[in-house]
Amino acid sequence: MAHASVEPARPRPPARPTAEVAGLVGVGGLIAALVAAGLTALSGARPAAALGLPDPGTLTLIGLPAMRAVAEVCMVLTIGAVLLAAFLVPPQRSGYLDVAGYRALRAASWTAAGWTVAALLMVPLSTAEALGRPVDQLLDPVVLLDLVPRLEPATTWAITSLVAVLVLVGCRSVLTWGWTVVLLGIALLGPLPVMFTGHSSTGGAHDLASDSLVLHVIAASLWVGGLAAVLVLATARGPDRAEALATAVPRYSRLALVCWLVVAGTGVLNALVRIPLDALVGSAYGTLVLAKAVALLVLGGLGALHRRSSVSAAARGEPAALLRLGGIEVLLMLATIGLAVGLGRTAPPDTGAGPPSRVEVLIGYDLAGPPTLARLALDWRFDLIFGTAALVLAGCYLLGVRRMHRRGDRWATGRTVAWLTGCAALLLATSSGLGRYGPAMFSVHMGQHMILGMLVPILLVLGAPVTLALRALPPAGRSRPPGPREWLLAAVHSPVARLLTHPLVALALFVGSYYALYFSALFPAALPEHWAHKVMNLHFLLVGALFFWPIVGVDPAPRRLPPAARMGLVFASVPFHAFFGVAVMGANTAFGGDYYRSLALPWVPDVLRDQQLGGGLAWAAGEIPLLIVVLALLIQWSRQDERSAKRADRQADEHGDTELEAYNAMLRRLATGGPPLVAQSDENADEPGHTKEFTTSAGGPESPAVDPVPDPVSADGGTGGEPADRPGGARED
Repeated sequence: MAHASVEPARPRPPARPTAEVAGLVGVGGLIAALVAAGLTALSGARPAAALGLPDPGTLTLIGLPAMRAVAEVCMVLTIGAVLLAAFLVPPQRSGYLDVAGYRALRAASWTAAGWTVAALLMVPLSTAEALGRPVDQLLDPVVLLDLVPRLEPATTWAITSLVAVLVLVGCRSVLTWGWTVVLLGIALLGPLPVMFTGHSSTGGAHDLASDSLVLHVIAASLWVGGLAAVLVLATARGPDRAEALATAVPRYSRLALVCWLVVAGTGVLNALVRIPLDALVGSAYGTLVLAKAVALLVLGGLGALHRRSSVSAAARGEPAALLRLGGIEVLLMLATIGLAVGLGRTAPPDTGAGPPSRVEVLIGYDLAGPPTLARLALDWRFDLIFGTAALVLAGCYLLGVRRMHRRGDRWATGRTVAWLTGCAALLLATSSGLGRYGPAMFSVHMGQHMILGMLVPILLVLGAPVTLALRALPPAGRSRPPGPREWLLAAVHSPVARLLTHPLVALALFVGSYYALYFSALFPAALPEHWAHKVMNLHFLLVGALFFWPIVGVDPAPRRLPPAARMGLVFASVPFHAFFGVAVMGANTAFGGDYYRSLALPWVPDVLRDQQLGGGLAWAAGEIPLLIVVLALLIQWSRQDERSAKRADRQADEHGDTELEAYNAMLRRLATGGPPLVAQSDENADEPGHTKEFTTSAGGPESPAVDPVPDPVSADGGTGGEPADRPGGARED
């Protein structure tokens, strides 16, 4: 997958970019730390005092936001550098990283080291703030090991430090492009633990706030970190800089626009969840929100200037304009990170709405009443993660179909209908009343599970999205760096995809995950956490897609199963699925009963009875998607036979029926003992060597020269000599 040299040898990058990255981390981290600490001091935010705890001291008050800003700056720069190595600069043809990619990973290892140290320092600082004790009293490792598992902020920072360590080790050991993509996925997990412990994870509407914050932080990390990585690439010295910039700058420019739109939209939504419009002016929280909005608009204007003046020049190997504008932009971005840290430590103003209800605290919103059919269909609450994914997937698919039609290529309407129906089912399961009542009732959750785990994957794989993407996306060609089409092909044929689509592995994941989740402590532990509901929904979608992709999918797959094996795999899953529904109905204890009872829903007086209803839904509704699979398999099997017959007819029309001629030649060889050619099968029956030849011998006036053998078979199903309906068969005695 590349365009440069084919040598897998480890390149030796210059030392200059590493020094520049260190300087960028120092300056950016200092700016962000000063902004975060200054805003915290000015706002007088003392969470411990607000909770009635002793003051942990000025060191913790100032040091905690400053260290958090440093940790987030290092995290963002690490993500950007790994992004550059994975997707912004091409690897070698052998799959090993080229010089620019290897240099980016080496730079990421230094920022990952800073991220690790800052995250580790956040553990005692967050513990000191939570307990209201000076941080110097909590530096004993034994004390920390005892306290950290009991305190959520300290636990999340400990998890973040483990992610940073994994990224650090990966940056020092990874040499190939495929593992760099995996490393980027791990790095993007780094911001998630801390995001679910701030203001957005508590109070009313915390589902919308948490989802918007996830999209906001990930988009901001790619945007800010990617720009810093491109600037470091522009300052590098070497013959590969111009070629690397020609690929990296246009790619980053397109990514930056998408990230800016996501950051702007989710930032506005998150602010509206926390503070009403009339409270923006006159409160410290509102002032910080307005300041962040102004910074975002300024950054958008600088990005527009980049696209007009510096992107094309930098792509030609002239990065002067990019460095001038980019230096200002990246410093403003890092200062905005400090502003965001200060905003996160400032309490929103009291709107006078009163304390939220028990249900609103646990799931983020209130429920209007029992889940009637009207409420399940019309009481919508848009899911920012999966609802947005459904709309984006439908839009991208339609764009691909449009490109196919404009090019004059045909695309089956049935595939488009299947894909759009799957996207609609995904939107319905997560954003309608099903998604609204799913976290509160086991029966609705199980219905949502059946749709996400079985119906949606079947419809999506029937839409053949990979085939459409491979046809719609332009190929990179031999002389250009690999692009999205080549990345998709690499993912389809990767060892990971081959392992996950193995029939036994896919069956174990699809069926076994039901039992592992519901008949263990995982389900009760996941119910109170909003992020755990998202992970469960994503898990249902992924394992369903992995199971049905090699069965009914028409896309290229690492493993192509014969029709009989596909049908057998489907029927092998049926008893396991049916037994799961029966086991849920027959359970004597409610799964997650304490959580469901704590909601105290008046229309769910008996949570065990609601669970039995959910088990019945799993047992009955699960057969409908399996019926769709069987019908799809039968149709595909029939069409495959039709295509094979048409192909054979075309070959017979063009080249003759070679198999029939070969069979006749074999019969002639058995009759004569000679080695006739296949072409001799058209010879006259009177010629010597034909199976109808008669000779005079001493045994009688007229007898066969050899023992009788079957006559040649004609293309119409009869025999080569007399008509098939002639009495006495095809031979004369």
